[in-house]
Amino acid sequence: MKRAFTTVALAAVMALANTAVHAEGCTKGAVVGGVAGHVAGDHGVAGAAAGCAIGHHEAKKKDKAASAAAAASQPAGK
Repeated sequence: MKRAFTTVALAAVMALANTAVHAEGCTKGAVVGGVAGHVAGDHGVAGAAAGCAIGHHEAKKKDKAASAAAAASQPAGK
């Protein structure tokens, strides 16, 4: 029970920190990773940290692909 509380508390802290740091994808990744880590054997904190890193990475890839698509749709010479 203490581990579950720690995982939820960490997710809440990361959600609040997300607004200050603007680490896109981190909150969702931390929540999913924390739950997965907790279920996989009481590794909620490590799962949340890894989930945050992966979520941020995936959000950056998505933004990069969107900006590349927008640049490709621009007419040449403008």
